[in-house]
Amino acid sequence: MTCLNAELTHQLTTLCQHYVQQFREKHGHLPVVEKDDQWLSPCEQGEYSQDANYWQPVEITDELSFENVEQALGFSLHNDIKVFFTSVYSESFDLTCEEGQLSFVLPWNKDDFDRLQENVIGHILMKQKLKQPITVFFGLTDQDDFILSVNNDSGEVWVEQVGKTAHKKLANNLSEFLGQLTPVIYD
Repeated sequence: MTCLNAELTHQLTTLCQHYVQQFREKHGHLPVVEKDDQWLSPCEQGEYSQDANYWQPVEITDELSFENVEQALGFSLHNDIKVFFTSVYSESFDLTCEEGQLSFVLPWNKDDFDRLQENVIGHILMKQKLKQPITVFFGLTDQDDFILSVNNDSGEVWVEQVGKTAHKKLANNLSEFLGQLTPVIYD
């Protein structure tokens, strides 16, 4: 792992830890997710109630790779995307920056990572069909049909409307963007 990969992983895990810490301070316990015995995750940390479990983001120890996606597409994905999606398993959680509110798209478990790969391929194929620059989504905004993406060539972070060309640059890279974010904890 290169120094930049380690920095991005560290920023993402630190942001996750801040979310959990702030949630605990506000609610007195870990975040809670609805139970689903068919969709288990290493994030789950015990029972909260009959219908819910505690959870927290955890470092991915599985060997996850985008090699199959890159082979199918015939080109390499930007390294920031690969590092982002293979660093932590997590439920979605809310964040804010000066541009508004957002949430990450992170895998919940290994099967979710496989499903994520399929969605990345579908997104890229749509971009190619529309003859638009290749981007890879990594987050959702608080506006319908607007996503956060990384330009596959430059690594820049952009906002784009689904099906449209990215229209607003937010940061030069994913690491810079993560540094602008603050977790949001609701009552």
